[in-house]
Order: sequence, then structure tokens, then C-alpha cells
Amino acid sequence: MTDRPTSYVHRALELFAGFGDREALVGDGRRLTYAEVAAEVRATAATLHGLGVRPGGAVLVMLGNAVEGPLVQLALHLLGCRTMWIAPVTSRREIDEFVRLAAPEAFLHDARTGDGLGAELAAGLTGTPVFRLGGEGPGVDLVAEVAARLAAGPVADPPAGPAPESFLQTSGTTGTPKLVHHRQSFYDQILVLAAEFRAAGFPLLRHLSHSPMWLASGQITTLFNLFTGGVLFLRQRWDPAAFVATVPAERINSTFVTPPMLYEVLDHPALDGADFSTMFMFNVGAGPAAPARLRQAIARFGPCLRIVYGLSEAVVICALPGLTEDPEHPERLRACGRPYGDVAVEIRDADGTVLPAGVDGEVWVRTKLSFAGYHGQPELTAETLVDGWVRTRDVGHLDADGYLYLVDRLADRILTRQRSWPIYSRPIEDVLAGHPQVRAAAVIGVPDPVAGELPYAYVVPAPGATVGGDELIALVTAELSETWAPGAVEFVDELPLNRSAKVDKLALRARYAATHGEDGRSLTAAAIGGPA
Repeated sequence: MTDRPTSYVHRALELFAGFGDREALVGDGRRLTYAEVAAEVRATAATLHGLGVRPGGAVLVMLGNAVEGPLVQLALHLLGCRTMWIAPVTSRREIDEFVRLAAPEAFLHDARTGDGLGAELAAGLTGTPVFRLGGEGPGVDLVAEVAARLAAGPVADPPAGPAPESFLQTSGTTGTPKLVHHRQSFYDQILVLAAEFRAAGFPLLRHLSHSPMWLASGQITTLFNLFTGGVLFLRQRWDPAAFVATVPAERINSTFVTPPMLYEVLDHPALDGADFSTMFMFNVGAGPAAPARLRQAIARFGPCLRIVYGLSEAVVICALPGLTEDPEHPERLRACGRPYGDVAVEIRDADGTVLPAGVDGEVWVRTKLSFAGYHGQPELTAETLVDGWVRTRDVGHLDADGYLYLVDRLADRILTRQRSWPIYSRPIEDVLAGHPQVRAAAVIGVPDPVAGELPYAYVVPAPGATVGGDELIALVTAELSETWAPGAVEFVDELPLNRSAKVDKLALRARYAATHGEDGRSLTAAAIGGPA
């Protein structure tokens, strides 16, 4: 007789048993202990299994940063399922393509949001079992079913299934969503990192999270905090005033924010007098933060700031903890830090040759936290995952001490009002160029004091065109969403080209800086210039 196969979830449940009645999850008006989390994970898995979800099945999941998010993930992985996480903030066109690629055998969504998107997607999944968290609409109310299962008494683990997997949506420069595939080894490594954190004697984390599970950063943030035995405070929406109030009220000592979120905190009047003395690890990432704003943060919060850099394909690459102004290395405020955990970083040229310190090239990384490939896109996987190394398509260099500096992005990511969700220039360019009076278009991300970054469009109008910037912005809003709409449209006679006859984005950024200054300014006009 052989031992029953186990997944990372079985090992996590053993950890939770040891943590017992310690508080684990706080959100949506609920406060759950580790014992309650373990019981609800088992009950959710048993309920889904009883309602026809089978081990190894592909389950499409669309949730915000709800308290049920980690419970659903662990329950489905306990069944050995493949979880396919939708990012609801992306455009409907991309969501529909993601659903097509996922080919789900079941669909689970949060009907309490009131936006109706879950019901719309469910209507298109003919014959696919649908589960909803509360609310009304098609499908089984999983919240009620799990509550009934818990009321019936203790629940045993469901039958063992195959090794669990996850697929996370990420937007690409072509506008076609990629399904980033993470196998159990990814989750095993999170367990290893959590064990090392506990062994190092660091304080238990009380982490305030605005990173939902459909983000790779949300996956590792959520599970790392649970595996270390800390308390995870989940928030559905970003509100700087609520953030400033929650830190002292809940004795928060860990959080993650993007640069735009950090700027809003620094600029909020409620920050005056707010007690941030509990903060141990104030993580900032998902985009470059201006050194001037980092200096303000250091002055206000002390040496608790920690710069982090990662991708959906390699979730944590570098970290720079205890950020301070080092007079001997003032440039370090622009660094991403040094490789984290088992990560190896190399800078390579276009031929794959490793470059020496100080020379810019493409950043290549190798880590157990890297992805396994893109679902259904073997050619793209082969281009990105080479001999165990992930090509990040970011450009940067290492200094003599091993600190990584990013200087450009091969993929034109723009970090916008959605705070944690990057958008890209190509889909916007395609919509703009699709207008009959537009000859060509190029989009770059530009700094904005409020949003952090906004799309800025350069448009070459067709001869005799009468289209204005407002009309083009409205077109992008209708075709994609408001998140993707340019902050402004500037009409130009032609776009600069590089030696390969491609649009020179570096030249456009230099043009913008020369016109607006290095730090940019708020984009208050819909159009600059325009057809005669």
C-alpha cells in the first residue's frame, strides 16, 4: 500500500493546523483564523467535488480581492484542478479571448460585484457548470453550499488528484492575452521561501494587500503571508485615506503598493500625524518610482521601504530592502535591488552573449519561481523560456555590486489608474490606426502626477482629416475601456523611424521630455495641435 499523494496544499493545511486559532484572513467584514481557513478550504473542495468538479479539471475563476480568493484557490488545488484566473479590469475583448483559450470545464465568479460581467460570461458558456459567490443570477451559490457543508460537521480531504496548476492572464504588446502557466513547483518554492522567512526570526507579517489572485504578485503575496503564519488583510479597492487609517488601526507591518499608490499616500492630508511606526516592510514595485518621491517616502516612513521587481513569468526577481539614501551610491534610488532567493540574473546582448557589469542589455533570469510556459503558445514559450532562463524583454544593467538597473522596457508597459494592472501601446495604436482618417499612430507611457503614468498618443492624420483628439479618445474608450484611453493626443506630420524602419519610441519619449520636462505634467488637454 502506497502513501496517499500530496500537493503543496496538503502541506499548507498541516501548517495551518499548527497555527491553530491565530488570525489568518481579514476582509469583506470577515475575520478568519487558520483553523477556520483550513475548514473552509476542505469544505469548499468537498462541495465543488460533490457538485461535479473533477480532479484535473480546468476551472475559470473571476474574483476581485475577496476573502474567498485564497480559499477558492487552495480548494481547487486540493482537488488537483487547473485554475484559470481572469483579470476583470482588462478589456472585454481580451476577456473573451482568454475564456476561449482557457476552454473551461467550470466557471466560478463573484456575483456580489453587481457589474453583471459574470452572468454575461456564464451565458456564453453553454453546458459549463457555473458557481457564484452570493448575489443573484445563473449557477449554484457556492457561499450557501459551503456554509451548509460546514454546518454538517468536519470535512475530510477529497480524493487525491493530479498536481495542481494555475494559468494567469497577462496582456501582451499585441493585444492578445497570454495564459502564464505556473506548475506546482512554483507553489513549492513559495513554501520554501516562507519556511526560510520563519526560520530567520522575522516578525509575523500583518500584510495589507490590494493585489488580487489574478495577478502573479497577488498569488505569491497571498500564499507567502499565509504560509508564514501572518495575518492577511484583503482590500477590494484602493483608497489612500482608508490605507492611511488601516495601518495604525490594524498594526500593519507589511504592504505592497505601486508608485502611483505611493504618491497618493505621500500627498494625502491624512498622512500628517498618522502612526506608521509598526511598518517593517513597505514594498514598492510594478513600475519605476521617481527618486524624488522615494526620498520623500524615506523621510516620512524611515528605512522600511523595499523596492521589488518581478514579472508574471518570474514573480520576484530582485529586491532592495531597507531603502535609504546612500551618499556613496546616490544612484541606488534608481535600482531594483539584487537577486532575491534562488534567482540568478544575467544581462545579455541580442545574440545571447552575457555582458559585463555596467553594459545595458536584455535582462535574463532563472528561478524556481519562473513560469512553465504560455498555454497554447509553444512558439512564444520557446522564445521566452530558453534553457531554463526567462527572457524578460526588459533592458538594464548590473553594477559591480550586483544591483540591477532597468533603463527601458522592450514591451511598452504603461502603469495606469488601475494601480496594479499594466496596459500596452499596441492595442491602443491598432484602434487609433483603424480610424479612416488616421494614417499612423504610436503610443508611449508618460509621467502624470495623479495617475503615475498615462498613455500619450502621437497621431499622423490622413490628408484632409477633420478628426479631433476627443473623438479618438472616445474611440479607444469604446473599443477597449477607459483604462486604455490616452490622456492626450498629439497630431504630428510623421513618426520618427529607427534604422530598422520601425517607429522610434525612444525618440518620441525624448520629444515628450523636451516639450513637457523630465517629470511631465498633468494631461489636461484632449488634443495638442490637430488637423487644420
